[in-house]
Amino acid sequence: MDLATEPHILAIGEALIDIVTPISHPEDAREIPGGSPANVAMTLGRLGRPAVLSTWFADDERGRLIEEHFTASRVVITPESHGAQRTTTATAMIDEKGAATYTFDFDWNPTPPIPVSEMALIVHAGSISAAVEPGANAVFEAVKDARPHALITFDPNARPTVMGDPDNALKLVERFVSVSDVIKVSDEDIAWLTGGAELESVIEKWLSMGPRLIIVTRGKKGGLAVSASGIRYEATPGEVKVVDTVGAGDSFMGGILDAMWGLGLAGTEGRSALENIGLDAVKTILDHASKVSDVTVSRAGANPPWADELD
Repeated sequence: MDLATEPHILAIGEALIDIVTPISHPEDAREIPGGSPANVAMTLGRLGRPAVLSTWFADDERGRLIEEHFTASRVVITPESHGAQRTTTATAMIDEKGAATYTFDFDWNPTPPIPVSEMALIVHAGSISAAVEPGANAVFEAVKDARPHALITFDPNARPTVMGDPDNALKLVERFVSVSDVIKVSDEDIAWLTGGAELESVIEKWLSMGPRLIIVTRGKKGGLAVSASGIRYEATPGEVKVVDTVGAGDSFMGGILDAMWGLGLAGTEGRSALENIGLDAVKTILDHASKVSDVTVSRAGANPPWADELD
């Protein structure tokens, strides 16, 4: 892919190695490439979208594993991504219900400014790479500078063990909210960031800061989408046997972007269209994202579906 001439979706943020460890059988730990923005890009690549990843990893064995893994899912990794001293790891402890709890050994210090092609029509950021300095400010500047040509999406994907004090984390998150067009967030993220503030009040506040669409994942209650144009839609959760939740939110975000790209919600024209988005489009986005995520949780690890699996 020629980043200078071909329209694409750019995800900015961490790629790392998930050390997936069952609590009941720690001896069965497996090392799997992951990272929230990287998994979003992987979902898009597998669904046939032009996916580009700007990340930060080392020229070591784990870094080479990351590159092989994501390029195999049709993700283009920018040349500037290969500068870290060590490749980040995340130990994911999996409980008996398949839920994951993470601890990180984090190296996120990309050389600013992070390049963003004018052919990036959607730029996605989020997770710990948007909340941990020194790299977080470089991500913010890249996102802000991309607004003249790109629609901006953001997923805070809160990680308390890395983000520290929730009050400070909320300030960093809301800095990104103020320059974003679409927010995807979990109800658990909002509860931690705000100290248990009412969900509806947070949605109202964030919509007043600039975003045109906010999508909230709520576990078994299903997704909720609220637009600045007054649309409200709640998805009916499917009946899915959960193997584990690793990568579930990231594949949901990838599903959102896949649906948006298909609807032409990209670039500055997409931003204008979001101003008056209708119920049918909101329903398409949320239902598709749910369908993609349902496949991911039905199998082990961050393993989103390929396009033909959805057919």
